[in-house]
Formats: sequence, structure tokens, C-alpha cells
Amino acid sequence: MTERGDREGSGRVVTVFRSRLRDDHRSEYAEWADRMLDIARAMPGFVDFKVFQAEDGERVSVITFDSLDHQRAWRDHPEHRAAQRLGRERFYRSYGIQVGEIIEERDFPG
Repeated sequence: MTERGDREGSGRVVTVFRSRLRDDHRSEYAEWADRMLDIARAMPGFVDFKVFQAEDGERVSVITFDSLDHQRAWRDHPEHRAAQRLGRERFYRSYGIQVGEIIEERDFPG
């Protein structure tokens, strides 16, 4: 653990986006995904973004903002809304979204 030890919630909000991509439109998806990450990084309150892929093809993206208001501003950004629509129409076979506030945090730097 860090010298700070356990901490109460920071107010940060984490979005967990689990998805499976369709086989077609992958190059178009990659272009949109890169653009969405650029926009997210420029949004007020952006903390970080990570993406992981399981052997079975499921992808998990974890996006963190410093507040629910900033997370919602990202969710509602006009280009992000367009990407969400395209995701439903072209890019994703399936997806699920979970949004939660960090209520406790521990660090173990290594």
C-alpha cells in the first residue's frame, strides 16, 4: 500500500464497457475508437483509459473521470453519441455498460 494507505472514495467515476466486435467494419471501428479516445482525453475531468481483450474475444474498456458530471458530459458529447449509434448499428455484436463511483481505493505500488 502507499503511504496514504486506504482512502475513502475520491468522487471518481469508472465506466466499464464490455463488448464483442463484429467481424466487419473493423477498420472503421478503429478510426472511430481512436477519435473517441482523443476526445475523451481532452474532456474536463478525464483521468485514464485502459482496454483489455480476453481470449474469447470479449473486450473490456475502463474509463475513469473525476466526477459523475464529467462522465456524463463525455457520455453526451455529440461525436460520442454518433459513435454510440454506429456501435449499435455496425461495430458491436453485443455490449454492456456499468458506471460506478469509487467508494474505496487501495494502492500497492510495485
